[in-house]
Amino acid sequence: QITTVSGNEFLLQSDIDFLILDWFHAIKNAIDRLQKERSCTSRNLEFKLRRSSSIELLNSLDTESKEPKPENRKSLIFRLNYSASDTNDRNRVKSRLKKFISRRPSLKTLQEKGLIKDQIFGSHLHLVCEHEKSTVPQFVRLCIKAVERRGLDVDGIYRVSGNLATIQKLRFVVNQEEKLNLDDSQWEDIHVVTGALKMFFRELPEPLFPYCFFEQFVEAIKIQDNATRIKSIRSLVNKLPRPNYDTMKILFEHLKKIAAKESVNLMSTQSLGIVFGPTLLRPEKETGNMAVHMLYQNQIVELMLSEYSKIFGSEED
Repeated sequence: QITTVSGNEFLLQSDIDFLILDWFHAIKNAIDRLQKERSCTSRNLEFKLRRSSSIELLNSLDTESKEPKPENRKSLIFRLNYSASDTNDRNRVKSRLKKFISRRPSLKTLQEKGLIKDQIFGSHLHLVCEHEKSTVPQFVRLCIKAVERRGLDVDGIYRVSGNLATIQKLRFVVNQEEKLNLDDSQWEDIHVVTGALKMFFRELPEPLFPYCFFEQFVEAIKIQDNATRIKSIRSLVNKLPRPNYDTMKILFEHLKKIAAKESVNLMSTQSLGIVFGPTLLRPEKETGNMAVHMLYQNQIVELMLSEYSKIFGSEED
């Protein structure tokens, strides 16, 4: 997701890792080039992104309005020329607006009144589970059931992207309504359901594999001896918080069913590893080893699918 200085937002989406990497480098190079070209840009010729309250923004606008400005100066910010009486009217409107903003109810108050519901997308996994009094988000369960009912045989399931506008619509419905029927005709494209499920995991503030476990999983996948590697991965999985463990177990059990239909849907454990690796685990701070990390991420998911029973099963198994 990209936000420009003018406030426009763009969402670029692909399941092809190397394509995403090319986008990242192209955007980064463009930003670096623009920063060099804008060394003498005036602060009045560009929009500012502020992390402040509305009142602070109004106060800053008051201060800026007192600064001398050339008569014919052009600006990206829309300006009006006021007479003395107009200035008084403007100050009165600003004063009332400040009072209105300061009297706004808090987010907590709006949530208590039911005007704003707790978000599912973009919330921490443990908070979603606490709210639902479960260890696996209901939305995850619903998506898995829908895919297993009508998507196991679909060519490229989870690899093929659904319509982004419809996925965003589903995301909005999930965040606003308590009851969700994925059998509704508007969600008949199963790629929309799989796209929304991937988006849910991608938007977790902390991935399903917590940040503090990332390096440990990477070190485990590097172990040469297969039996020792599986044992190490199993040990790490068992140390995960309960919501992470339970959600991971039900998700990988589901993906294992997808891989079992590889002859029909063409989705092998390797293909699923490529799709879900970067979505489920990533480092907290990205370094220059993005391509190397991506390889390990894919291998970890692939191994956990191939050795599901050994990693998630009981000791006796």
